[in-house]
Amino acid sequence: MNREPRYESQATNHEPQDMVERTLIIIKPDGIHRHLAGEIIGRFEKRGAKIVAAKFMQISEGLARQLYAVHQGKPFFEGLVKYLSSAPILVMVWEAEGVIDMARKMMGATFGYEAEPGTIRGDFSSSRGYNLIHGSDSPKSAEQEINLFFNPDEIINYKLADADWLSGRND
Repeated sequence: MNREPRYESQATNHEPQDMVERTLIIIKPDGIHRHLAGEIIGRFEKRGAKIVAAKFMQISEGLARQLYAVHQGKPFFEGLVKYLSSAPILVMVWEAEGVIDMARKMMGATFGYEAEPGTIRGDFSSSRGYNLIHGSDSPKSAEQEINLFFNPDEIINYKLADADWLSGRND
């Protein structure tokens, strides 16, 4: 499935405010089947990240191939594609200052058995193949990945009532 880019980089009312950034987070099939979506979402909310888009869906192998195109040709690629397209996922866009690095730390090491306790994978995964969650690893990949799943008008720009307490400065 070849999709046209959907994320516009020019300023619109759907762009992140101020100095915040966005990341794509996917709760993978094992996270959905193990009833962990609420727990994972709660962890992002408790850190102060803001959800600006979400879709519950089952993706095609073609879309999974596009998402993981950087891994094409690697021994695990075909299994990864089949796994991600095997059952429903929850795909979301989260926004916060430094959200990409924050999310990567929250997720933990790629393989659950290597992830530190306190991380999503460290607390809920002991598998190499099923690791619950995907998160963008850079601003460039975040933009490309968001582009695969969302139109600009599906991303909602709003201010949280407690935003000043979550990300305000006291200096």
